[in-house]
Amino acid sequence: MAFMVETQVQIPDRLYEEAQRVAAENEMSFAEVVRRGLEELILHHPPNRKNSHDWSPPMPYDMGEPLVEESKWTEICH
Repeated sequence: MAFMVETQVQIPDRLYEEAQRVAAENEMSFAEVVRRGLEELILHHPPNRKNSHDWSPPMPYDMGEPLVEESKWTEICH
């Protein structure tokens, strides 16, 4: 059986109102909206993940000379 911790948080008015709207539209309690939001956030921040400052982009490949002059890039993109 999972135990629940009761806590108190401060939420900006706009966020509270939007969470209440989501709860009403989906027939959930406000607490359920908060729990689901936290679960979603935790999915995107798993334990032991590397910090972004440890990451660097891969080295670029030498793709040779451009096929089009730089002055024409905007024209070609449109």
